[in-house]
Amino acid sequence: MRNLLRAFRPIVGDFLSTIVFIIAVEVFKNVPLAIVIGIAAGIGQFAALLWQRQHIALMQWMSLVLVLVLGGASLILADLRFVMIKPSIAMFAIGAVMLRRGWMLRYLPPAAVDDVPPKVIIAFGYVWAVLLCVMAAINLALALLAPLATWAFYNAVVPLSCQLGLFLIQYLVMRQLVLSKRSAANAS
Repeated sequence: MRNLLRAFRPIVGDFLSTIVFIIAVEVFKNVPLAIVIGIAAGIGQFAALLWQRQHIALMQWMSLVLVLVLGGASLILADLRFVMIKPSIAMFAIGAVMLRRGWMLRYLPPAAVDDVPPKVIIAFGYVWAVLLCVMAAINLALALLAPLATWAFYNAVVPLSCQLGLFLIQYLVMRQLVLSKRSAANAS
């Protein structure tokens, strides 16, 4: 279980400001307030990382820039569509980054890197890319065509559920591969 939580922590770190924004929309039902809270969370996260002299990953930078630019545009222009399309831009960009071979290695524990066949890691990387691009397309359609409540519900439930589901499937598959390889090594 500890490996599962250790693997999930970078994902939460990469999307913290977006996660906080979506939660704030659901809790406060006030998008401008949620934008300010999401921006504050992103800035606070960066301040903490800089203070601790930790590495700031590309996806964390991208998430912060999108929160600042699109959140700011939504506040200044009083047009929620800017902030509503933010998840699509982020997911399309991240999906494109996920097309790079080996991107997933940063998120895997050493046991998985050592014992899971590279083709499995690469295949899961592409599955993640497709999932994010599909969710981005759905979000974009909802942001442009659906009421705010539908868009908020989708973003509060679907991306996290799909990502958690794929994460658990990947974790269980890779865990089984690691255990099988180690069992075979111990038997010989």
